[in-house]
Amino acid sequence: MISKRIGIVEEIIDKSENIDDIRVNINGNIQKAYNYPKMSGEVNVGDEVILNTTAVELSLGTGGYHFVISNLNNIESSFTPGGHIMKLRYTPFQVKVDSVEEQESKYHDLIEGFKSLDNMPVVVGTLHSMLTPFVASFKRNNPNKKLVYIMTDGAALPIYLSKNVESLKNKKLIDATITIGNAFGGDYECINIYTALITAKEVLNADAVFVSMGPGIAGTGTKYGFTGIEQGPILDAVKKLNGNPIAIPRISFADKRERHKGISHHSITVLDDIVNVKVNIPITKYSDDSLDRIKEQIKSNKLDSKHNIVYINNDRTKEDLEFFNLKVRSMGRNYDQDKEFFQAASTAAYYLMEVCYDRGKDY
Repeated sequence: MISKRIGIVEEIIDKSENIDDIRVNINGNIQKAYNYPKMSGEVNVGDEVILNTTAVELSLGTGGYHFVISNLNNIESSFTPGGHIMKLRYTPFQVKVDSVEEQESKYHDLIEGFKSLDNMPVVVGTLHSMLTPFVASFKRNNPNKKLVYIMTDGAALPIYLSKNVESLKNKKLIDATITIGNAFGGDYECINIYTALITAKEVLNADAVFVSMGPGIAGTGTKYGFTGIEQGPILDAVKKLNGNPIAIPRISFADKRERHKGISHHSITVLDDIVNVKVNIPITKYSDDSLDRIKEQIKSNKLDSKHNIVYINNDRTKEDLEFFNLKVRSMGRNYDQDKEFFQAASTAAYYLMEVCYDRGKDY
């Protein structure tokens, strides 16, 4: 059972066609909430709304907000035309999307006629906070190359929740977005990672693709119990379609948990146990003894015999972010507090430049 409360809309902090940042009065307490207008309709100050308050009451970091279920002052609505594929299937919030694969889609024949990704580079991350540093470094050095972001359903399902995506699209640093599985709201909707990769290649003519979940990640402290484990099957899919699979390892020296120090146990699990193909793993050449720990982790887990480890010089991550006036934060830490984490994502962009683009190839 979810926890539901009735609140009164006190203030609308920010409003768009996709998401409203509002403040609601619940029994005299003013609290933050989000409303998705395309799902629960428009809200106005003074409206009485039903809220899902479960995550806040559990004090969760992931999904820790109130969300409007329904506006009691604006209950009825009609669906928009087009599309027959349902996401959030068989729930009270199931939504209809116009997916690329549908028979009626103008892209159907392109998807059906697909043959190969032709070694198109696909960079796969685990946390949503890897997106911004990768994009900043990639687009600063390759402003004319087309970059597509595929958002999985491993965390947030509406892409609208991501302020990172909104900012990067407004700055024209992401050329198109695709949402897959039960994630929704991208420029293009796909049923799974395979058709999303095909869409990026055949429909969007992408020069590079970045794949990760949306905001939030679920973890349990167990070896396999985290949503970032999806990185393995995604890398397998890239290779299966004859793409160039590139994995961003989760690296941190700021996390107090020993299992996340250096290369996170999450990344080691994926790269050692889960992924079934040989992938490319860019590693930043750190100037201090941080690199020694990382090399030892790679050696002790025999990752260098299973995958292609490439050490890349990269001291420009912060400069790239500042060039576009972008701020980053992951697990509550900013760039200066956890620079190795953000550098790992940025280094994947420099890997593309050194290995993929400097050989006279399109990919």
